[in-house]
Amino acid sequence: MSIEKNTRPLEDGIVRDFSTRMSYGSYLQLPVLLSAQQPVSQPEHHDELLFIIQHQTTELWLKLVLHELRSAAAWLRSDDLGAALKAIARVKHIQKTLTEQWSVLATLTPTEYSEFRAYLGNSSGFQSAQYRAVEFALGNKNAKMIPVFDSDPESRAMLEELLHAPSIYDEFLAYLHRQGFDVPASVLDRDVTQAHEFAPELVPLFKHIYENAQDNWGAYEACEELVDLEDNFQLWRFRHLRTVQRTIGMKAGTGGSSGVSFLQKALELTFFPELFAVRTEIGR
Repeated sequence: MSIEKNTRPLEDGIVRDFSTRMSYGSYLQLPVLLSAQQPVSQPEHHDELLFIIQHQTTELWLKLVLHELRSAAAWLRSDDLGAALKAIARVKHIQKTLTEQWSVLATLTPTEYSEFRAYLGNSSGFQSAQYRAVEFALGNKNAKMIPVFDSDPESRAMLEELLHAPSIYDEFLAYLHRQGFDVPASVLDRDVTQAHEFAPELVPLFKHIYENAQDNWGAYEACEELVDLEDNFQLWRFRHLRTVQRTIGMKAGTGGSSGVSFLQKALELTFFPELFAVRTEIGR
């Protein structure tokens, strides 16, 4: 009797027949998922598969980010701060994964990318509806972005909905108001279809929370979670910019933008400006 020394024996209880059972592949719809990578270069370029998978996996993670942000906003509306912070914590881990993922695409050299870039036409990450949705959910709203999705009614409807819904920051400020904090009416009654702008009247509120953290621990923790969220988003934006610069230099983007200089301007955008401004005031 031969003994296979480097083979793990299958246990008797392991299910082998999936003719009438749901399998791993069928549950995850793997035939659909793994057939969605369709390179367009002719002849097919070796590195195009990397380019496609990089962006497809990003879209999958963005789908989960949106799921968690929508849930966090709903929990804030119902005054369940703990559940909202749990969802935000998960988003932070996803953000870390998304940022680290740029290092894989950065292995694509300028020469390699140039050999199939022309086949992309005008397709560009600028046209990612889910990325815009995340920005809207966090408060960076811009109605001028919506017509980009006129040919995609489902995406346009999603963005229209988020444009008119309070951002997660709006929901947090409304939550603080219901908890008895002195949130200015000018902030509570603002037009939520507009991007949140720095409101100096909010800074004293956050100064009070930070300087009395032991008495306001939930609010204090939430402030720091939101700061983490913005920091992570800015790191993602910066890593994106550097990867693009590394790959195409200062050339224009496939979608018609100026490329790196356009991405640079995004680093000036902020979600929760008062949570950063208050740091200058603490201890004065």
